[in-house]
Amino acid sequence: MNKVELINAVASKSELTKQDAKKAIDGLLETITTTLANEEKIQVVGFGTFETRERAGRTGRNPQTGEQMVIPPTKSPAFKPGKEFKEALK
Repeated sequence: MNKVELINAVASKSELTKQDAKKAIDGLLETITTTLANEEKIQVVGFGTFETRERAGRTGRNPQTGEQMVIPPTKSPAFKPGKEFKEALK
């Protein structure tokens, strides 16, 4: 499902117009992005938790030259599904 299909599905299930559904989805995605950029968690009971996780720096190897290189530590978004969400997928 792509974003347009998601907007159409939300609009039909919530009886919103497609424009209102698009605004709601855009607002939700922007809020999630901003909150995670501020290194805060978002917990939606029954659905799951969005959070940032730190990946440690490490030594890697350039596949073209074989030369060793340092890979710096990074932050990555993560999602941990809630119990009800997991059970719905069974």
